[in-house]
Amino acid sequence: MIRVLTALWVLLIATPALAAVEIQEVTTEGGIDAWLVEEHSIPIVALDIRIEGGTSLDEAGKRGATNLMMALIEEGAGDMDARAFQAAREDLAASFGFRAYDDTVMITADFLKENQDEVIALLREALITPRFDQDAIDRVRAQVLSGIASDAKNPSRIASAAFDGMAFGDHPYGTSPDGTVDSVSALTREDMLTAHRNALVGSRVYVGAVGDITPEELSEMLDTLLGDLPEDGPALPEDTDVALEGGVTVIDYETPQSVALFGHQGIERDDEDFFAAYMINHRLGGSGFESRLMSEVREKRGLTYGIRTYLVPKFHAEVILGNVASSNATIAEAIDVTRAEWDRMATEGMTQEELDRIKTYLTGEYPLRFDGNAGIASILVGMQVIGLPPEYVVNRNDYIEAVTVEDINRVAGELLRPEDLHFVVVGQPEGLEQATD
Repeated sequence: MIRVLTALWVLLIATPALAAVEIQEVTTEGGIDAWLVEEHSIPIVALDIRIEGGTSLDEAGKRGATNLMMALIEEGAGDMDARAFQAAREDLAASFGFRAYDDTVMITADFLKENQDEVIALLREALITPRFDQDAIDRVRAQVLSGIASDAKNPSRIASAAFDGMAFGDHPYGTSPDGTVDSVSALTREDMLTAHRNALVGSRVYVGAVGDITPEELSEMLDTLLGDLPEDGPALPEDTDVALEGGVTVIDYETPQSVALFGHQGIERDDEDFFAAYMINHRLGGSGFESRLMSEVREKRGLTYGIRTYLVPKFHAEVILGNVASSNATIAEAIDVTRAEWDRMATEGMTQEELDRIKTYLTGEYPLRFDGNAGIASILVGMQVIGLPPEYVVNRNDYIEAVTVEDINRVAGELLRPEDLHFVVVGQPEGLEQATD
């Protein structure tokens, strides 16, 4: 017996009319939980599946295993080699996606209703009985190694790797999920089987489904698709602190333009002050040309083409990050201005007028995200992963409206710590002390 709980909410979709959308919480006979939005006007179904763990589950000395494994999932399954599998998928007009992230792996599928049974059977083969043929491993490994080699010459990637290493140390967040040339080169087929068994775990599954499908059909589909996954997996990583102190690290790299990545400890997604922090970041550097940093660093001084900041609440650590690029002659000034704006927001906060403008923008743009089956499925599964209830979608703008300017100014003083900002600069900047590489 499947269990269906229904939550109703109304959104202004990107159409002239209000559309009533119904989120249904479905629990299959096999115990898989999913959220469903039925939409029978077009005979298409979108699935978005996330499984907690991700590349953080790479075993010691096997960095890059989960990333490589997920890239190999559709390179042959069951009796089909890579070519036969792709031909079967194309014949069914289906689209699959397989990605690995720090804290989750992602499986997506978009398909015609009429091909539903055949598509799910094919996808099940990929998830349950991937082949991991040696020729496929060698071919995809070569692609990954090419990407690693490219990243080693990319100033932004170099900055990110150095920042992560300093911030997270020996935690999995501290190294690239792609692995290194040495670690990826040494991976074997047995390592792929181990990574597959560790990453695809039934008890850690989240599902969002949208389209021409009923709760009963979804329940049967998910038990068929995911019911044979192992129930338990390896322990998830522990939480970690962001081990950064204020300052500048310079990595000498021959280029006319320096790239800087900067940040410090952030805020958890479930913190009661998260919405205030979200709005502070929006005004500081998260809103493009409307942000203070863009105004001060680009518009007034012409030091960069762009500067952005981001709240990054990972599962096991939280940071607030920013990035900027400027010529070697001007990057030091760009950093000084950034610190000054960080300090100004921390000490002065923002005005009521600024807050009102932010509220108008954020409440107006939110409904526009719910566009297309795949996009909505992604939102549904993302909400589950971070522990939000279905009614969040109807209450979200109320949370935005409830934030006061007093909240903003209090949280700004707590969240933003200019003295803790650490800048990793890749280039040959003038006026910044070189660090020992």
